[in-house]
Amino acid sequence: MIDVTVVTCKKYVSQQTQDMYVANIFLEYNLLKDALEAEGLTVDRTYWDNPDYDWSTTKIALIRTVWDYFERFEAFTTWMEETAVKTKLVNPLKLQQWNSHKFYIKELQDKGVRVVATEFVSAKSKITLAEISKKRGWKKMVLKPAISAAAFHTYKVSEENSQEMERVFQQLVASRDMLVQEFLETITTRGEASLMIFNGTYSHAILKRAKPGDFRVQDDFGGTVHPYSPSKDEIEFAENANRQCPIAPVYGRVDIVWDETGSCYLSEMEFLDPEIWLRDAPKSAHQLAAGIVKMLD
Repeated sequence: MIDVTVVTCKKYVSQQTQDMYVANIFLEYNLLKDALEAEGLTVDRTYWDNPDYDWSTTKIALIRTVWDYFERFEAFTTWMEETAVKTKLVNPLKLQQWNSHKFYIKELQDKGVRVVATEFVSAKSKITLAEISKKRGWKKMVLKPAISAAAFHTYKVSEENSQEMERVFQQLVASRDMLVQEFLETITTRGEASLMIFNGTYSHAILKRAKPGDFRVQDDFGGTVHPYSPSKDEIEFAENANRQCPIAPVYGRVDIVWDETGSCYLSEMEFLDPEIWLRDAPKSAHQLAAGIVKMLD
């Protein structure tokens, strides 16, 4: 019986290229593998839709880099549900399901967490961006699907491109739940911080910055990663947001942005397949491994 199977997607199951993106995936996997083995656990690794893998032979399926799930969401959801019957998922199934749809942000808002001002638009809604802009008083907005990752179908809306973006929005909302958020100018000047929370406690953080002329901080679009030391208030903010989840996460990430006064707001929380930058804080892998041990106990 295997203790932990680390779950990835098929395109990242082997390191066949020298691509830095893939190299980082394997660097972080090896850091985590070493930390788990230091706890006396056996470790395996495969992709989530491997038809030949018997999930009943592992005690925990640790979901890590399943970075194609949003492109095949129904198939991935089915896999999670079927696998959760055979073994423990980390994070747990109900948390994964909750986190996979970004309308969870509204639940956090209702619990008192400061979130980026958001309009939650259900699929097939007839509302327009122009109506949202008028109602909210937003001159600039960001739109994104409720099920997405890595800035998938994420666009900035301004007065200059409003007609073009209206067409894009209507095409997307015809079949997808959507989020429309107020655009905060500080995303282009200050960036977005990611605070890693393991076992309910802050571990480490990084700062993501967009390339000049863009607003997307993801490295897929030229964004860069920098060291970051959050304030005590920011750590408390992130840990409190983490506590509001319907099930306590074993590990995850809280992303924050700021307004012009310096107040922080929740941008997103990631518990499904978050990038957690173990490579920037190698000792944190042991903190995560300790949480896995608790799950086994």
